[in-house]
Amino acid sequence: MHLSKSIIGSSLFCFLFISVGIFSCGEKQTSEKQPVDFVDPMIGSDFFGHTFPGATLPYSMVQLSPDNDTEGWTYTSGYSYQNNTIMGFSHTHFSGMGYSACGDVLIMPTVGDELHVVPGTKEEPDSGYRSRFEHENESATPGYYSVLLKDYGIKAELTSTKRVGMHRYTFPKAKKANIILDLGHSIGGTRVDDISKVTVVNDSTITGIKSGKGVKLYFSAHFNKPFKYYGTFDDGYFTPESGASVFPYKNEEIGKDVGAFLVYETKEAEQLLVKVGISYVSIEGAQKNIKAELSHWDFDRVRNEAREQWNVALNKLTIETPSQDKKQIFYTSVYHSLLAQQISQDVDGRYFGMDDQIQKQAVGDFYPSFSCWDTYRTEHPLMTLISPDHTSDMIKSIVAKVKEYGWLPAQHFRNKPMQSMVGDHLIPVVVDAYMKGYRDYDAELIYNAMKRKAMQLPSGDIPSYAGRSGVLDYMKLGYTPYDKVTESVPNTVELAYDDWCIAQMAKEMGKEEDYQLFMTRASYYKNLFDSETQFMRPKKSDGTWLPEIKNNEQEIVQVGDHSYYKYFDPLLVGRRPSRHYTESNAWQYLWSVQHDPAGLIELLGGNDKFTERLDEFFEMTPTISAPKYVGVVGTIGQYVQGNQPSHHVAYLYNYAGKPWKTQEKSRQVMEQLYRSGQGGICGNEDMGSLSSWYVLSAMGIYPVTPGHTQYNIGSPIFDKVTLQLEGNMTFKITTENNSSANKYIQSATLNGEVFNRSWIDHSEIMNGGTLNFVMGKEPNKSWANSPQDAPFSMSK
Repeated sequence: MHLSKSIIGSSLFCFLFISVGIFSCGEKQTSEKQPVDFVDPMIGSDFFGHTFPGATLPYSMVQLSPDNDTEGWTYTSGYSYQNNTIMGFSHTHFSGMGYSACGDVLIMPTVGDELHVVPGTKEEPDSGYRSRFEHENESATPGYYSVLLKDYGIKAELTSTKRVGMHRYTFPKAKKANIILDLGHSIGGTRVDDISKVTVVNDSTITGIKSGKGVKLYFSAHFNKPFKYYGTFDDGYFTPESGASVFPYKNEEIGKDVGAFLVYETKEAEQLLVKVGISYVSIEGAQKNIKAELSHWDFDRVRNEAREQWNVALNKLTIETPSQDKKQIFYTSVYHSLLAQQISQDVDGRYFGMDDQIQKQAVGDFYPSFSCWDTYRTEHPLMTLISPDHTSDMIKSIVAKVKEYGWLPAQHFRNKPMQSMVGDHLIPVVVDAYMKGYRDYDAELIYNAMKRKAMQLPSGDIPSYAGRSGVLDYMKLGYTPYDKVTESVPNTVELAYDDWCIAQMAKEMGKEEDYQLFMTRASYYKNLFDSETQFMRPKKSDGTWLPEIKNNEQEIVQVGDHSYYKYFDPLLVGRRPSRHYTESNAWQYLWSVQHDPAGLIELLGGNDKFTERLDEFFEMTPTISAPKYVGVVGTIGQYVQGNQPSHHVAYLYNYAGKPWKTQEKSRQVMEQLYRSGQGGICGNEDMGSLSSWYVLSAMGIYPVTPGHTQYNIGSPIFDKVTLQLEGNMTFKITTENNSSANKYIQSATLNGEVFNRSWIDHSEIMNGGTLNFVMGKEPNKSWANSPQDAPFSMSK
């Protein structure tokens, strides 16, 4: 087996990769590059960017991509550029997640007399069906992926429709050309109650149910050539007679780690095609999806159609710049933003509801996952600009979840309620869209759900973790105390922001009493500001501050089931469940008052002192107190672009009358921390949040306060950006004299009129027109520097 892997790999290499035709087959050739041509799906696949390079479409159910491994934080997307082995190709993936899931329905082609039904290890790939590969023999473009499986001499190609993955495998001449279908394969592993089922229906069809972390995925796999031999396997059981887990000519298997194997005899360069439809409803649903989306066997047609769909989506936002590098970074960032949001309804509109029942979406798409602590800041505001239909469907999906679950869920994935990140951030997702005019849903229902969750604990069948952490203390004390609540500081300041969002919707709906209530609570962030240390500092139930560390040695206090770090250290991030801040420290959470920067400026002593503190934040050491934390990456001083709490901070200079410093810092982040190539994303991509930050900032705008309709002005990096609007209208952002050195705004006009403020409203963008900036090498400190030129703040 070991010898045959290497011989086969070398014998077919020249045939497959000298032939230009195999690589370019079916590609549409144009004289001028299109936006799709600048996308590099490999960006972010290294250094914990956690992106995947495989085939998918915008807002798709299928993400067909190679998996290098499934265990550990490195492999939350299944792929890491540093790995040189492939386990196979599975049909579902999250982009840039710290949460491990998916990797459903893995298919792996092999050749050789010895049949492996376990993957083996990346250290010893010959111990299983895994294969080595080399990156020079790997290619990824939007909607298409290919690689040479070196150990087998098999060229693997992937493409997809929204709900169907398509494989094309080019085999060498082989007596035993095998297909392994492994349902035990799961990113992040499976639970003991995850029981899957595989059925060999006939000599060209396999169906089944894959169960992973309580989520059931149904599939139907079809092969363009009848297989010669077949059987099932169960990696969790070894028969005492044979010592093996393989069952030849058995047509069904049920268990945790089951699968099927198929055997063909192939001629040199013979191609085997596979179509895999998936559904969260039923096998029949998966088959309907195949019938509706992929009734033929033309792989190149599917690949070309995928490319065209991507090009249409990317053309919503086009740029002009002489920099090919910036084009690649920008269009790939748009690409990552669009693939992050995934649908789960079949072609007939049916989906698996949050009440564990089959529901039906009458019109539009249903979105099962909301990583909202990450995405409310950038991803969802960007969608309101470039994807109005999908934005509306996302809000309708949240409304449907409330109806089915009986409660406003927290951050969740695959329509499964779960323990969540700090805050209550489906609220800003909804309110931001509502305030921007997205209102074709039951606003009263969603408002009442937000208010109810803000005022009480869950009851009945709703688990306690679905509620706001520490909500009763928050209402009674005006903050969440560190002796009762983990991450008590962000829990307070982020709930204050969420309550501000509720207040905006209440006011718009004429609910004055609610508006006054939640506006009062929106100021609760001030209850944790310590004027002595000038930080948002943990406070105990009795109103005393967490003691400063000074010369003490840090330790953890245990009180029943609750634990916390004993001393206040502004550079300590710490570890759950004892930390006081969420994936950040006191320096990074000082600025988390997105709804009221003017109020924070006042607490810190006015514009000049606020600016001095911001400057210190960007200029100080990036070192944090032990223990080190993996999320502190992409640093400029204590600013951390690799994690969300810092994302708006460069724009806060606008509120202090120093917009030229916002222009300087936002440009520094873009040029220093976003690059081309596989290592081009400085941190966890988090379902489009880091990419969306770049897209917005590169345009020259940024939504500091989702839930309000204003965007801050930063430093646009392109000669021209064109946003396609409904009704054949456009909004253009143009620059003169722009370059890396000329990053400062000298003057600006909006539709020919003088524009002298550091914000623009969503309505001004959607009305169409042109925002033009004249750029220069030196800052114009008089541009947009007066209080009336600053963006919105609650206290202003």
